[in-house]
Amino acid sequence: MQALRFAAALYRQRFDTVYHAYVRRDPLSRLHLKPGRDNPYAIYDRVRAGGDLVATRLGNYVTASYRICDAVLRDRRFVVRSAEINGPGAPGDALDMSFLDRNPPEHTRLRRVAQPAFSPREIAGYRPLIERTVDDLLDKALSGGTFDLVPSFAAPLPIAVITDLLGVPDADAARFAEHGAVIGGALDGIRSLRHAARLQQASGALDAVLADLLALRRREPADDAVSRILAAEGDQIQSAEILPMCRLLLVAGFETTVNLIGNAVNALLDHPAQWADLCADPAGLAGKAVEETLRWDPPVQRTARCASEEMEVGGRTVRPGQFVITLLGAANRDPSIFSRPGEFDLHREPEAEHLAFSSGIHYCVGAPLARLEAAIALQRLAERVPDLRRAGPIRRRNATLIRGPISFPVRAGGRLLAPH
Repeated sequence: MQALRFAAALYRQRFDTVYHAYVRRDPLSRLHLKPGRDNPYAIYDRVRAGGDLVATRLGNYVTASYRICDAVLRDRRFVVRSAEINGPGAPGDALDMSFLDRNPPEHTRLRRVAQPAFSPREIAGYRPLIERTVDDLLDKALSGGTFDLVPSFAAPLPIAVITDLLGVPDADAARFAEHGAVIGGALDGIRSLRHAARLQQASGALDAVLADLLALRRREPADDAVSRILAAEGDQIQSAEILPMCRLLLVAGFETTVNLIGNAVNALLDHPAQWADLCADPAGLAGKAVEETLRWDPPVQRTARCASEEMEVGGRTVRPGQFVITLLGAANRDPSIFSRPGEFDLHREPEAEHLAFSSGIHYCVGAPLARLEAAIALQRLAERVPDLRRAGPIRRRNATLIRGPISFPVRAGGRLLAPH
């Protein structure tokens, strides 16, 4: 009966979304379906045309304004409640995502445990591993001429790095990528009973790996993040909180980066002159290409905050319990902040800090690592495969909160250069 009630709520919500998207032409409903997966930016423009803060059909608010997004994300009076905003089977309900779904003081305490693993000094030490991994992956991928950028390159790179950081032995990159895609896709909320079963299977498989790792590191501590988290057990973090934190670091550690790399290469191949510029100066422009991708087509497209008290936002009164959905992808193209916001330009001079990694206390803890991995990946691609081109249509993942390709066939045009 519990399963039937869950299914009924799930499909009722799905039908309601489809009806309002295609019959009532509600932009936020369209954002959760195929139009939002294919081109969310056209929908964001419709939201922006409605004003800085637009009421939703469910009694909440949505904003495409950079200033309001940034203000809401920084305001401690707004809190996270992902299970409530995403409906049946949301991650906060079906899957504990540690401090991602916590508010202070729990968020502060848990994030303080995770933060040292992502300090500038620790991240800088990963450069040799990232460079070596990138070159090894390219050697294998380029041996056949045509390859799928995602499973052959963009996914195994961050998986290799985050599993090394955590201390996961003998990581199966393909399985981790598959499980991560399922969990990442569930951040929108579960779409069907089949999706619920896949999420349960994926989270169970990851949890089994992490449980074995925790048991190993309790017996044999090592120089890795999991051992340092275990060292704080009982004082800064409780035993039941350790596995969810490791799960979050593992999934977030590669889901953001795989989509960042995919979106960056997609944007560059769509703009041949920009790709040519990168190939002419890979070391100088790779970092700028990463930042422009984060602004123009970020991996995480939106997040939401719930008001804990009554306040005025954008000239409207937001009451306790109401959500403000912050469209990060829209904020990064706000014409009042960014000149030529719809243009991809890796030569762009910074006009404001993009919101691709959120803002405020929930700013992405792994942002420095994602930036470093993506920059090295783009630099090596430009150095070694200057004739990179598409070999088939891109296929996007079945999600709208997380944006990126799940299949991206490419081929080398003939000019292959060895690593140096």
